Amino acid sequence: MASPSIGRRLANEFGITTLSKSSRDVYLLLLTRFIRMFAYGSSTLILALYFATLDFSDQQIGLFMALTLVGDVAISLVLTLVADALGRRRIMILGALLMTFSGAVFATASNYWILLFAAVVGVISPSGNEIGPFRAVEESTIAHLSEAETRSDVFAWYVVFGTLGTAGGSLASGWATQALQTVGWSEVAAFRLVFWLYAAIGLVKATISLGLSPACEAEPPTVREEEHELDAQGSEQRPMLDDSDDDEQDVDAPSTKSPTPAPAEKQKKKSRLAIANLSPTSRKTLLKLCALFSIDSLASGMVPGSLVAFFMNRKFALPTGKLGTIISATAFVSSIGNILASSIAKRIGLIKTMVFTHLPSAIFLALFPLPNSLLLSVVLLVARSSLAAMDQAPRSAFLSAVVLPEERTAVMGIVNTVKTMSQSAGPLLTGTLAGEGHFWVAFVVAGALKASYDVGMLSMFVNTKLEGRADGKKEGVDGSANGDGGAGRERQGR
Repeated sequence: MASPSIGRRLANEFGITTLSKSSRDVYLLLLTRFIRMFAYGSSTLILALYFATLDFSDQQIGLFMALTLVGDVAISLVLTLVADALGRRRIMILGALLMTFSGAVFATASNYWILLFAAVVGVISPSGNEIGPFRAVEESTIAHLSEAETRSDVFAWYVVFGTLGTAGGSLASGWATQALQTVGWSEVAAFRLVFWLYAAIGLVKATISLGLSPACEAEPPTVREEEHELDAQGSEQRPMLDDSDDDEQDVDAPSTKSPTPAPAEKQKKKSRLAIANLSPTSRKTLLKLCALFSIDSLASGMVPGSLVAFFMNRKFALPTGKLGTIISATAFVSSIGNILASSIAKRIGLIKTMVFTHLPSAIFLALFPLPNSLLLSVVLLVARSSLAAMDQAPRSAFLSAVVLPEERTAVMGIVNTVKTMSQSAGPLLTGTLAGEGHFWVAFVVAGALKASYDVGMLSMFVNTKLEGRADGKKEGVDGSANGDGGAGRERQGR
C-alpha cells in the first residue's frame, strides 16, 4: 500500500484534513471568530491612545479597563450559564448586538462615565483578547460538533482564525488612522471611525450567527440523561480519572448492557438550567483550574494589548501606522505558532504543550521593557507572541475533556468569568505603576506570575488521565497512551 503523499501527511499533521471535513456550522463559527477578533484588534490598538487624546489620566485609563472587565464578568457569567437553556445562537446574536451598542457610543461620546457605562454593559475588549460570552459558547458548540480524537485540531484553527483577525484589525486600524490624520482628520475623528467600524462588525456578526443550524444547540436533557445513566453494574461514566482511581474501578471498560432508562420522576425534577450543577469530580477539577487561571489572567490584565501599544508609543514615540504594523506582526506570528500547537500536543500531550510553550513566553514578557532599542523590544515582543498563544487550543481541548458534555458551556463560562475577574485587577495595578513612572515594572511582575502559573499546571495536571478513546483504554494528557495528546472524551450518542 502506497504511503500518503507529503501534502496529505502535512494536511493531517496540521489539522487541515479535519477542518475540511467539518460541518458548515464550524465554518461559520470560525468566520464569526475572525471578524470579531478583527474588531477587537482594531479597537485595542487605539483604545488607550484615544483616552489619552481625550485627556484621561493613566489612573483613569487603568480604572476604565478594570471596570470594563468587571462588567464583562457579570454579563458573561449570566449569559453562559443560561446559554444552553435559552439557545446558544440567541446568546451569540445578543452578544453581537452589545458589540454594536458599545461601538456606536464610543464613536459619538467623549464623557468618561458615558464611555465607561457603554463598556461595562456592552462589549469592548481592552486587551485585544476575548471578552463577553462568545468564546465559552463557541468552544462548547465546537466541542459538541467535533469528534474527540480531532477536537484539538479544530480548536487550534479556532485560535488561528482569532489571531489572524487580531493581526488584520491592528494593521488596518493603525494605517487607516495615520492616513486619515495625514489628510487633515483630527486624532479623535480618526479614532472614532474605527469604533464605527467596530459597531458595523457587530451587526455583520449577528447576521452570520442567524445562519447557524439547530445542530449547534445543546441536546435535550432527557437525551443526555439516557446517555450518562448508570449502567446495569452501577458503573458511572466520569470525565476524568486520577491515578488513585486506577485500582478501584475500571470505568473505561465497555458495557455489554443497555443503559438503564432514567426514571420519569428524575427527568421531571431536572430543569434545563441544571447544566450549572456540576458533578463532584468536575467541581474539584474546576476549582484547581480556576485557581491557576486566575494567576495567569491577573498577569494578562496587567499588560493587555492596548497598554503594550501605549507603552511602546510612549517609549519610542511611534506613529499609529508603524505601531499597528508591529502589533499586527506579533499576532500573525502567533497564528503560525497556533498551527503547530495541535501537532506538538499529539506528541507530548496537552499539558506539556501548554507549559513548554507558555513558560518561555513568560520570560520574554519579563524582559520586554529592558531594552532601549526599538529593534530589540520588537524581537522580544515577537518571540513572546510566537509562543504565548500556543497553549490556547490545548487548554480548550483539555477543558472540554475533563468535564461531562452537558457541563461544558457552564464550565467554560465559569472559567472565563474567573479569568476575567482576575484580569480586571491588572489594569488598575499597571495604571498606578504608570502614573508613578514605573510602567516597566508591570511587565516584570506579569512575567513572573505567568511562570508561576506554568509550574502549577505542570505539577497538578501532568499525570491526569482522560477518558475519550473508543477502544476503552485510558489515555493521559501526556500523550503516552496513543500519541494524540489526550484529545478528550469520546462524544456520546452522536
